[in-house]
Amino acid sequence: MSDPTPLDLSADVLTLTRALVDTPSVSGSEGPLADAVEAALRALGGLEVERIGDAVLARTNLGRPTRVVLAGHLDTVPIAGNVPSRLDGDRLHGCGTSDMKSGDAVMLRLAGRFGVPGAGPAHDLTFVFYDNEEVESVKNGLGRVARERRGWLYGDLAILMEPTDGEIEAGCQGTLRAVLRTTGKRAHSARSWLGENAIHALTGAVTALAAYRPREVEIDGCLYREGLNAVGIAGGVAGNVIPDEASLTVNFRYAPDRDEDAAEAHVREVFADALAAGATLEFVDNAGGALPGLSEPAAAAFVAAVGRPARAKLGWTDVARFAAFGIPAVNYGPGDPQLAHTREEHVLVDRLQPVEDALTAYLSTPPA
Repeated sequence: MSDPTPLDLSADVLTLTRALVDTPSVSGSEGPLADAVEAALRALGGLEVERIGDAVLARTNLGRPTRVVLAGHLDTVPIAGNVPSRLDGDRLHGCGTSDMKSGDAVMLRLAGRFGVPGAGPAHDLTFVFYDNEEVESVKNGLGRVARERRGWLYGDLAILMEPTDGEIEAGCQGTLRAVLRTTGKRAHSARSWLGENAIHALTGAVTALAAYRPREVEIDGCLYREGLNAVGIAGGVAGNVIPDEASLTVNFRYAPDRDEDAAEAHVREVFADALAAGATLEFVDNAGGALPGLSEPAAAAFVAAVGRPARAKLGWTDVARFAAFGIPAVNYGPGDPQLAHTREEHVLVDRLQPVEDALTAYLSTPPA
């Protein structure tokens, strides 16, 4: 471990957010920040701490009847001239302020409160700070923890500190990408009748997408809106050649009551005519969603503690990894998801303390 810049977990959440932002941690370069987080957690004295690569795990072992897992990623997208942080009135600007170092700061504040000897949280707590969330899933630190230290992720409720603007977003959508390919026969465009245009063969599939009416489904009071859309199209050889190959890439965002197989079956159904005409369909990525699980006592108690109704998470997040283990999981953090990954990324200062306060109240209240 290198000599990290100390993190003061007794500092207020704004100061701690600034300290995290001012320690760059672009995906793949989280080491210095992970070192600082690890050192701060070990110094508390009341936590079991383990390091797996650049993922830092910490937990209490107080024998409580319930356990809550809090997770947040340490990495950011590439810096866009927005580090170090800059405080401008009621806004803290900087890379990661929204996604999701403000959420990490809240986690560290909670660790500082409940991770010292003699602290009395009503639940046992697990804190997971992980790397490489913003890049391909094979590198995802939470996935690595799930493979190598699965027991660290078990609990009665998981709270992922993703940016939600202080709202509870339950579960998440599944996401699927597929490529529909058509073939034809090359010919000179001056004698097009001698060829078969592969791009034209995509017409039926594009028409099916234009006519598609996405499903809406309500689960645990959360409304999930599906969407099947073209996100890419490719084809063409030259300005005077009838193309013999073309492809259409689609993205299906599906409600969490469908599993991966059902999602693929639905896409095949939408493109049934194109497939019957000779097109092929390849599924290149498919990650299942997560049910909201709000009927579970721990989740219901958390919603009550926050005092605001939960809404559906329209997108995929790592809550799906917890759902795969049968653990209800929600997204809850102070950042604004619409500002994530932008040059203008910032967090509103008045969003920080309410999230910390709500979590403190929940973690201090014994389960009914």
